[in-house]
Amino acid sequence: MSRHLRGILVLTLVTLIRGSTFVVVKSALAGFPPSLLMLLRFFLGALVFLPLLPRSRGAWLAGFELGFWAALGYATQTIGLLYTSAGRSAFITALSVVLVPLLAGLAGRRVRPLVWLGALASFVGVGLLAYDGSPPNAGDFWTLVTAVTYALYILALERHASWQDPLVLAFTQLAWLTVLIGAWSLISGDLARLASTPIPWAAVLYLALAATSLTTWLMAIGQRAVSAPEAAVVYSMEPVWAALFAYLVLGERLGLQGWLGGLLVVSAVIIAQWQQPAAEPR
Repeated sequence: MSRHLRGILVLTLVTLIRGSTFVVVKSALAGFPPSLLMLLRFFLGALVFLPLLPRSRGAWLAGFELGFWAALGYATQTIGLLYTSAGRSAFITALSVVLVPLLAGLAGRRVRPLVWLGALASFVGVGLLAYDGSPPNAGDFWTLVTAVTYALYILALERHASWQDPLVLAFTQLAWLTVLIGAWSLISGDLARLASTPIPWAAVLYLALAATSLTTWLMAIGQRAVSAPEAAVVYSMEPVWAALFAYLVLGERLGLQGWLGGLLVVSAVIIAQWQQPAAEPR
């Protein structure tokens, strides 16, 4: 198995785990402030890597850039889920799959035509899978910001993962995420409610350990061998898993359009890897 294929499989596992979080977050937000949910998630997630406390200034700077984009993305997506459906959230977030090659191209990088084709196909597929046809709402705007920040995060992760240890990179960005989200919860007044608000511990622990610590580490590993535009196409599998978990857990029905959309996304991932050059992206 080539290093590139291993990277693709690792990132696919990330999408499976994160696809399950739409259902978890949606249920956990019932009566629990989004800033506190994220604060507990990232604080506990960072604790896993605490023994790896780095002294390198470069590691902390890289972690801050990633933590900043990730914090903005998580915050806007979580706020968006207060007003829009999980399917709509997944659909709008999938705009990042087109934004990543677009931003890479504007920066002067060459993006293979099949990657462009895969990116467009995956976006259409997510649209068929998740778009519900309801009128725009405030949650859609917040989630649009998520798509932009997610694209910037993927590009930044590709750059830093090429020279930083994945475990150290996971810790520094989660540490900064805790600081940034903690500041938000303090300013919003939510932090003062922590002692008096029932905590959905099952959701928090799953989000912290599986969907944060593990996936943050795996993304840093995967993007060492997979370029940002290709990674963005693989990440578009996330709403496919989200729809599947919504079907299995919540009983939501996909219909023919949904199944066709999911099939198109899976096909897009295969298309983006077709005739992959032998040389690694770095």
